[in-house]
Amino acid sequence: MLNRLAKRLFDILGSLAIITAISPLFAVLTLMVLFRDGRPVLFRQARVGLNGKLFKILKYRSMIPVEKQAPSVYADQTWTDGVPDDFVFKSGNNPNVTPTGAFLRKYSLDELPQFFNVLGGTMSLVGPRPEIPAIADYYNAAQRRRLQVKPGITGWAQINGRADINNGRKIALDLYYVEHQSLWLDVRIMIRTLIHAVTGKGAV
Repeated sequence: MLNRLAKRLFDILGSLAIITAISPLFAVLTLMVLFRDGRPVLFRQARVGLNGKLFKILKYRSMIPVEKQAPSVYADQTWTDGVPDDFVFKSGNNPNVTPTGAFLRKYSLDELPQFFNVLGGTMSLVGPRPEIPAIADYYNAAQRRRLQVKPGITGWAQINGRADINNGRKIALDLYYVEHQSLWLDVRIMIRTLIHAVTGKGAV
């Protein structure tokens, strides 16, 4: 209980400090998306949170409107034994990503609105990245263990490969975090995330 309260306080104070510090950046990015790609500026999508509960994740829109997008590569899967280890969700050649979106994704700027998710309590600063229902619905019992903690803006998997790793490696890294989570580990992950964001390492 004490650890959960400490982590929640860390999330509230950390997200408030970051939102305040980067408020000018929010304004710049909002205008960039608005004038180059039009409305909507923000993208809201159902994701799977703590204990499998759905919530709406916030991102700067980085893709063309949904009605114009190419079919997803995972929408019609029929996995029966869990999501395969060799499955990779993201692709660096996604034809739906706009030029503005590619820039935002390279430096993880599209993720910044999720600090409001953290402030609202549906996400944490650090934790496994929130999965889409179309994939999480196929999790086996072992894979569902990653849902035992709140999803995060960044996590152990993100600083150890991000989009460069397959599902099996991602699950293993996420489960490591679930089993070893601590405020000290969260601080280490946050610092390494900043370094990765500046260099664009592992981005798509």
